[in-house]
Amino acid sequence: MFRSSKMFIVVLVVLVFATAAFAFAAANIVPASFAGEGASTTSGYTVSNVVYNLNATTPSNIDTVTFSLNAAATNVKLRLVTTGSYFNCTNVGLNWTCNTAGVTVAAADEFRVVASQ
Repeated sequence: MFRSSKMFIVVLVVLVFATAAFAFAAANIVPASFAGEGASTTSGYTVSNVVYNLNATTPSNIDTVTFSLNAAATNVKLRLVTTGSYFNCTNVGLNWTCNTAGVTVAAADEFRVVASQ
C-alpha cells in the first residue's frame, strides 16, 4: 500500500508539471511573419570615367573622386586606403562624387567602390 501511494504522488507531480508547461506554452503569442529563399542573377557594376580631383592649395591631397556606374544604384561608398574608412558618395544620374578630404595621394593604395541598388 505504501508503494502505490508513492507511485500516486509521483504521477500526480508529473501531471502538475505537464499541466503547467502546457499552460505556459499556450500563453505564448507569436506574430505572423515571413521567411523564404530564392535566387537571382547578381552582376557587378562597371566603373568608368574615374577622376581624382586634387586640392588646389595642396595638390598632394585628394579632395574628391568622381566616376560613373553603368547602372542605377542607391547606396555607393568609396575607399582609397586599404586600412581606411569608406566615404559616402552622392550622385546625379549615373555619375557619382565622393568627398575624400584628408586622403593623400601617397596614402591612396586602392580604389574600392561598394554599390547596391
